Amino acid sequence: MELYLQLFISFFKIGLFGFGGGYAILSLIQHEILSHDWITQAELTDIIAISQMTPGPIGINSATYVGYVATGSVWGAVVATIAIVLPSFAIMLTLSKFMLAVRDNKYMEYALSALRPTVVGLIAAAALLLVNKENFIDYKSVILFVAAFILSFKFKLHPILLIILAGVAGLLLY
Repeated sequence: MELYLQLFISFFKIGLFGFGGGYAILSLIQHEILSHDWITQAELTDIIAISQMTPGPIGINSATYVGYVATGSVWGAVVATIAIVLPSFAIMLTLSKFMLAVRDNKYMEYALSALRPTVVGLIAAAALLLVNKENFIDYKSVILFVAAFILSFKFKLHPILLIILAGVAGLLLY
């Protein structure tokens, strides 16, 4: 029962303080998960990759997986998933009433625009989090990144086709 409580508290904190979406909260997820030794750094990297490929937000997918692995049961997955969603649900329910009243307020617009650089910084920190000794970037990875960027940005290749091509290229190169 104590494990379920720790799981709930950790993912509730992630849900409460995780601003900016999945990539922005990766460092918070890493800190909470690794400090409890629920999974290893390599498993965290795998979770991030799998969470990107599966439908739904990265944070929720990660919570569900870690909850299942940490407890060995579906109930752990349910507890972690509810814990990460609950703060956002409560905050959005409260803020929706507030935002309707102040939606044309210039100070509110200024405050929200000040959050944008912070979110960019959190996303950059998440990208650096993925660069570790288990995920050393070699020249093949750089070539794949540049090719994917060009195909996506310049040629507007459909993302699903790009994912399939990247998977085939990964199989061939690695």
